[in-house]
Amino acid sequence: MEVTRIFDLLDHAKQYFPCEDMLCGKENGMWTPYSTERYITLVNNLSYGLLHLGVEKGDRIASISNNRPEWNILDMAILQVGAIHVSIYPTISESDYQYILNDAQVKMIFVSGWELLRKIESVIESIPNLKDKVYTFRNLRGYRHFNEVIDLGVANPSPERLAEIKTSILPDDVVTLIYTSGTTGNPKGVMLTHKNFLENVKAVTPIVPLNPNSRVLSYLPLCHVYERMMIYAWHYAGVSIYYAENLALIAENLKEIKPDIFTSVPRLLEKFYDKILAIGNKQKGIKRKIFFWANDVAANYEYENPTWWYRMKLAIARRLVLRKWKEGLGGRLTVVVTGGAAIQPRISKIFYAMDVPVLEGYGLSETSPVIAVSNFFKNGVKIGTVGPVLPGIEVKLADDGEILTRGNCLMKGYYNAPHLTAEAIDEEGWFHTGDLGEFEPEGQLKITGRKKELFKTAFGKYVVPTVVESKFAEDSLIDNIMVVGEGKQYAAALIVPEFGDLRSWCAYKGIKYTTNEEMIEHPEVLKKYKKLVEHYNKFFGETEQVKRFKLISYVWSIQTGELTPTLKLKRNFISKKYQETIESLFK
Repeated sequence: MEVTRIFDLLDHAKQYFPCEDMLCGKENGMWTPYSTERYITLVNNLSYGLLHLGVEKGDRIASISNNRPEWNILDMAILQVGAIHVSIYPTISESDYQYILNDAQVKMIFVSGWELLRKIESVIESIPNLKDKVYTFRNLRGYRHFNEVIDLGVANPSPERLAEIKTSILPDDVVTLIYTSGTTGNPKGVMLTHKNFLENVKAVTPIVPLNPNSRVLSYLPLCHVYERMMIYAWHYAGVSIYYAENLALIAENLKEIKPDIFTSVPRLLEKFYDKILAIGNKQKGIKRKIFFWANDVAANYEYENPTWWYRMKLAIARRLVLRKWKEGLGGRLTVVVTGGAAIQPRISKIFYAMDVPVLEGYGLSETSPVIAVSNFFKNGVKIGTVGPVLPGIEVKLADDGEILTRGNCLMKGYYNAPHLTAEAIDEEGWFHTGDLGEFEPEGQLKITGRKKELFKTAFGKYVVPTVVESKFAEDSLIDNIMVVGEGKQYAAALIVPEFGDLRSWCAYKGIKYTTNEEMIEHPEVLKKYKKLVEHYNKFFGETEQVKRFKLISYVWSIQTGELTPTLKLKRNFISKKYQETIESLFK
């Protein structure tokens, strides 16, 4: 059957890939599966319930939730009745909630539980007619429950009316508003259509090795365009989706589920590798030597035309060490798809050596999202690039190297902001991404920086901070780093240590301390980081080298405000928060 609207994926799955665990979430310590049949029944009943409550085509319905099967059921039910799903990050500020709910003129809202309700209760109070239209996925006193709407649909079925509405829905109709997390100003509501998502789904699905028995572990936020599109792709391919309980338990969930695939951001892969190194650092004698010999073999992985000598070393390294690393990820992974930020080439090589290929992709919310992604076809992988451009998408480079793109994946525009749409999409239909890139001779796209993140030193020299940061972050003692120096005589950096590894190093050196603040001010610790900075400076020209740095005493996170929901640096926020510290680096 032809899939032209997102909810067509349900009938497609029923016809070609019916299964007992199309979706699966963990409840009360037990994995609870949703069969294809049950999934569709719940979606239809929820649709009937929404119609009975007066939801009309074009109405905006919001969700604020962690990953769970109810999110998918709600999503499909909203789309079937022609409404628009405003899926909001659970980690944004109260002011952003206020702005989004008002800007989108949300008529109903579904929230997962108490923690999120507490964040938005005062916001809801300020929005007319919304307070009585809040539903929860958990049964909470004083609030209506998600199941009440389903029960309303069971009591008031309207299949003919639903079928009529579904027939009227066109591929170009808007299905969602995704508010970008931006670092400045108010969030922008990206309008995406059925066609936008499905063009991307059909382009990426052939790239990933799948079969109807494959399992995916999902942990990236479903409100983000990347994971959302991939969930639709898994539906299209008939793959079972298991939702991780939370980030803290993802390693345990990987071992339980033994997935064939999972989508990730580079930070999680880096954290996994850091834990591996922490284990290696505890080894002694011959075991330690074998561990780090295998690590060196992996770090120097030869993807193209490996020599016979390297192939032999890799086989030994896998047998003695690297297979255990793969077992830590469940043991069955055939591929990891990563995006949202650039992955360090060294991390890619480590995973390839583990026999877990990493396919790196690139895109934006405005492009539904994938523009380019690595693949297993000829010239499909070149470590350090994001692979070839997807079929059906046009990409060209502006004179200054900015990546421009157009095609069926491109958004309709920004909601309630035609002036911002006109700024982003030119008269010829090219979307200006704000990213800088170049093409390799074999056709792969390489991201070289972010146009707005470039800064110029006092001597008129440009620095691309992301390139410097990515190289420095290869070190296991560096958790995060932000390079600064706009208008200054040189580049400097704020460095967040990887505190787990730093504590182990301090214990090995016999360094005593009581707090993180005391530890990072210790002369031996400062001396160690000075050596690290000197080492990584060798990879860059004089202008790009970090001349001074300051260690930060706590880990940057979404909760503390330094990272976006996709774990990118919020540079403006960090610059304001550490204004005095940054200024001291240039005195």
